[in-house]
Amino acid sequence: METTAPAEISAFETVRHYFHLAADRLGLADDQRELLLAAYREVQVAIPVRLSDGSVKTYSGYRVQHNHARGPFKGGMRYHPTVDLDETRALAALMTWKTAIAGVPFGGAKGGVDCDPSQLTHRELEKLTRALVQRIDPVLGPTRDIPAPDVNTNAQVMAWMMDEYGKAHGYSPAVVTGKPIALEGSYGRESATARGLVYMLREAAAAIGVLPQEATVAIQGFGNVGSWVGRFVQRLGARVVAVSDASGAIRCERGIDAERLAVHVGAGSGVAEFEADGVEVVSVEEFLSTPCDVFVPAALGGMVHSGNAGLIEARMVVEGANSPTTPEADALLREKGVFVVPDVMANAGGVVVSYFEWVQNQQHFRWDEREVNDKLGSIMRRAYREVAGRAQQRPDTSLRVAAYELGIERVVEAARLRGNF
Repeated sequence: METTAPAEISAFETVRHYFHLAADRLGLADDQRELLLAAYREVQVAIPVRLSDGSVKTYSGYRVQHNHARGPFKGGMRYHPTVDLDETRALAALMTWKTAIAGVPFGGAKGGVDCDPSQLTHRELEKLTRALVQRIDPVLGPTRDIPAPDVNTNAQVMAWMMDEYGKAHGYSPAVVTGKPIALEGSYGRESATARGLVYMLREAAAAIGVLPQEATVAIQGFGNVGSWVGRFVQRLGARVVAVSDASGAIRCERGIDAERLAVHVGAGSGVAEFEADGVEVVSVEEFLSTPCDVFVPAALGGMVHSGNAGLIEARMVVEGANSPTTPEADALLREKGVFVVPDVMANAGGVVVSYFEWVQNQQHFRWDEREVNDKLGSIMRRAYREVAGRAQQRPDTSLRVAAYELGIERVVEAARLRGNF
């Protein structure tokens, strides 16, 4: 249904764009920029999988380890046909800054496979995952590089990864996060990205003079992040007035029942097939132009671009996806007076609770869900206030640029103390 704008810059160029904006303001030397932009290691592997019809399909797998000055490499594994090396590089760098902004002791990495999981059987997906781990095994490890779920991957995929790694290294639950609870996963991990985003939304609401419990919310993308955002804001008392996914978009001024919609989508149906009193199917343009207090892009990167940003009638954008807004669109939103809470801080809840899971795995000790959620809230609120405070120090500084400044500054400090500069 929704597509990126082909004429605009890639995710890789987007991350570099904001890096250089922040680096200019920090006065970084050319040699420092060169070191911070370069990936520590890039791995590309061929993954042949024998399909159930007897044919062999070869996929490309990637793992980019960007920077580990602040701790082990950390980042998700996504399965999507658009996965390539440039996108993986961009997302790995984004993870470096994201973990630094959140203040958790990790570096940045990302990985993925250029496959469409919906076209694979359960068994084929398992074979693909195990073959991927076999090929990148030398660069993984609980104190080296710790994957996590991302687009089209989940707790089951992490379980296969952990098991395959364990065949060579022994029982190693801390080698991945986002695992099933039965395999030392953490309570609260599945919904962590969305919960963290809602903590930030609650902090940022004052900037637009809105009470969170009275807000109207539109959500682009209703997968794991979008569906949990919908449920959490509804539980606060907010109204979800519009939702879209690949199947189409729906709108209802009185509010869409996010709990019912999550059940509907979880059963394999599209958003556009949801039926309820007052809910109408609308076009992309109508969805984007729905008046609301908060717009949450929670689909893929580049979904908000110069071709559609002008349609958005929200007072605040809180980014649930990675790089969902192109620089051109970001500038348009700022011109319209839209307050943007950027991805690099807004969706950090997933990696924060991944950190908690990793800590629990190292100790073979489990926290209850309330403790996990309380700790997550403390970290997300602190991150928002630190970034917002930095933005207020200089006129006309967006949260995005302030966040990049803070993240880069912390990585530079760690690299300097290690003797890299």
